[in-house]
Amino acid sequence: MQLIEMDGVGIKRQGRWLIQNVSLNVKSGEIVTLIGPNGAGKSTTAKTALGVLKADAGSIKRKPNLKVGYVPQKLAIDWTMPLTVRRLMSLTAKPSKGEIDAVLEKTGISHLIDSNVQQLSGGEYQRALLARAILRAPDLLVLDEPVQGVDYSGEIALYNLILKIREELNCGILLISHDLHVVMAQTDTVVCLNGHVCCSGAPEQVAASDAYKQLFGDPASQSLAIYHHHHDHSHKADGTIVPSKGNSGDCCNHG
Repeated sequence: MQLIEMDGVGIKRQGRWLIQNVSLNVKSGEIVTLIGPNGAGKSTTAKTALGVLKADAGSIKRKPNLKVGYVPQKLAIDWTMPLTVRRLMSLTAKPSKGEIDAVLEKTGISHLIDSNVQQLSGGEYQRALLARAILRAPDLLVLDEPVQGVDYSGEIALYNLILKIREELNCGILLISHDLHVVMAQTDTVVCLNGHVCCSGAPEQVAASDAYKQLFGDPASQSLAIYHHHHDHSHKADGTIVPSKGNSGDCCNHG
């Protein structure tokens, strides 16, 4: 089912286009990832898709009565006040105890229900925000930089959790990220923004496009493939390939 359809959308502020001619679709059960440099219009595009910002050009169609779960890049919380995970779940709604227990179970943090949010690790906090976002069993889940403040292994675990949520709820996911490796390997459609849509499509199509290479550099496009083939090697943090014994590492030469 089509959840969001954006066609030629633009947002103009003080005589300048923040985004222009942006088109994208999000369907049920689909993950669409927005990537691009800082200031490229990723958050603006997401807010426009949801109707938070009114488009100055183009058209937007949304599923009637669309239920949205949203994990913002920043959540305004008074960190000087005690706030438990249980209370966080009830800040803007009145879920039942059973509903709270269910989403904390889904996100793997049931044991933290009475913990203070201020004491959570980066990964635990992001899981709490995810739990809060899926309380209403949303049709569409919008995640703005969902792995910020999380280490590399934590990122992998969070992306796996996002996939699990997608499968269980069959919700569409609009994900905003700077991570050009893990996210793209786990997404259905990539939309590369730089004020406009530079390129879009399956991860492999975007990685191979000239527009993507010009924006992020050729090494970035080559490294995207590391999560799309069988591992007969490992990768250092800088992307350097370390072949396993008995292998030359040629499988990473993707031209």
